[in-house]
Amino acid sequence: MEPVVNIAAYKFLPLEGLKALRTRLQDLCKEAELKGSILLSPEGINLFVAGGGPQIERLLAELRSWPGLADLQPKFSQTDHQPFNRMLVRIKQEIIAFGVPGIDPARRTSPKLAATQLKQWLDEGRPLTLLDTRNDYEIKLGTFKNALPIGIDHFRDFPEAVARLPEELKEQTVVMFCTGGIRCEKAGPYMEQAGFKHILQLDGGILKYFEEVGGDYYDGECFVFDQRVGLDPKLGETHSTQCFHCQSPLTPAEQAHPHYVPGKSCQYCYKTPAEQMALNIERRHEVIRKLTHPLPGSQPYDHFKPVNVPVDCDGQTIVEALHRVVRHIPIEVWERKCADGLVLTADHEPVAATHRVKSGERYLHRLPAVIEPAVNMDVRILHEDEAIVVVNKPAPLPVHSGGRFYRNTLQWLLFDVYAPQKLRPAHRLDANTTGIQVLTRTRHFAGRVQDQFAQMQVEKVYLVRVNGHPEADEFTCEMPISKEPGKLGSRSVDPAAGLPAHTDFRVLRRFSDGTALLEARPRTGRTNQIRIHIAHLGWPVCGDPAYLAGSEVGETQTLSIDAPPLCLHAFELTLRHPVTRQPMTFRAPPPAWAEDQFFCNVG
Repeated sequence: MEPVVNIAAYKFLPLEGLKALRTRLQDLCKEAELKGSILLSPEGINLFVAGGGPQIERLLAELRSWPGLADLQPKFSQTDHQPFNRMLVRIKQEIIAFGVPGIDPARRTSPKLAATQLKQWLDEGRPLTLLDTRNDYEIKLGTFKNALPIGIDHFRDFPEAVARLPEELKEQTVVMFCTGGIRCEKAGPYMEQAGFKHILQLDGGILKYFEEVGGDYYDGECFVFDQRVGLDPKLGETHSTQCFHCQSPLTPAEQAHPHYVPGKSCQYCYKTPAEQMALNIERRHEVIRKLTHPLPGSQPYDHFKPVNVPVDCDGQTIVEALHRVVRHIPIEVWERKCADGLVLTADHEPVAATHRVKSGERYLHRLPAVIEPAVNMDVRILHEDEAIVVVNKPAPLPVHSGGRFYRNTLQWLLFDVYAPQKLRPAHRLDANTTGIQVLTRTRHFAGRVQDQFAQMQVEKVYLVRVNGHPEADEFTCEMPISKEPGKLGSRSVDPAAGLPAHTDFRVLRRFSDGTALLEARPRTGRTNQIRIHIAHLGWPVCGDPAYLAGSEVGETQTLSIDAPPLCLHAFELTLRHPVTRQPMTFRAPPPAWAEDQFFCNVG
């Protein structure tokens, strides 16, 4: 087979009519079956292209026919395979991204030093500083002996790196170099502006040096931006490759490292599962911060509550059906809402109060300009994997939407954070309770986890601060709890008809202010079980608006963000992981109220 010819070239010159030029080059390269990349910009052209010899000459003939490109002299090399996957002809603002205005190599650049001249100076031991302007990952494969790396990951960082160079370097002879010379065309004038008095650039860069001089005074290979990755001083392709994930060039020895997995990782980017999870969580927390400042429900919006018509409302008027479904709103209120256009069909068409409904139909109740009460959305992710997400839920914060809260909820937030996945809470945690909340990432995993909660196979430990000092260090409450909810969903002890309930308590500390810190282990899963049981025993939870001795249930289920906290915290939870089926224990750090001085500080 004929060898593949590779060319690399650039030139700074004013170019106009870029779209037409791009079309001409796209058509030519497609017909000639060339691959690589060509960048066109108002400041010039930069190209890396490979293909058959005659086809390459055809491309060069086209380019040399353009005004100002007659003397284009590319660097040539050969390979036994095509090093590029496709052909791209793109228009950019710059042919080499630098981002510094006023640097125009078409008008002026730093003096060039020929490769043979540099070798002679190095042979003579002439005092000079070789400055490598390339990125650190390129330098890793090879550079000139004793060269000074500029210390960057992207050429746009070059100005900041120049500011860190030693001041005495401004008086010395500096010979800068890069792969093919293009970066030095901009780096040189910038350094001159920064006060460096004796700046030279290696003409044609490392590749031209290899072509004319060979490998004298150079250690290693030269990194190139194509599938060849590395070239030796004879311009032959080496056995180096590049990590697909972090783009780090890898020598054969590095490819033998156990953490090198083609297409996935290498020793420089490999992370243990725990490290990767920590990195993922850090990114999630940044997303949470952005999504919650301001709170998602703090800006006015129209909320549409769906209402489904039950079977026993078939044929009734819309207002009769709505009153049947939402009993606390009188019919006359629904009539006014219909008149105001706040009752709609599923297609958002207004519905008259006299409209007759059919079983199974869906209507929408529009709540205009909703602004939700403030909540605490400082959600901290404790664990995530392919099956579950575990968070430390703050308070007050509802888990699900409902009542006054639609967007200021844990579920709404995590829908955004984990989109397009819709996380499913595996259990219920009250809005005013803090601590461990488990969510699943798919319906399949939801079934496996929720079944453990339903079968009482999950071990839960709560911290609770109560009013009073229990006499015994350990005690139990097994009073049944009412089936039907009372005001705002509250329950009560119901010895006659209640559901069985069992909670074990242990005193952890008795504080001097008359409160105590307990550990609570619910053996059943009744609503508000811990709060009801401990209040029944005479030591209600601090900050509990529903079960505090002698208090009435308030008018809101979720506390104000400024109210004293409900001192109930889901501290520890143990379940079987839905994939490995092995037990896993999660803990949420204790809140401030678990400390001795909390109530003194609040007061």
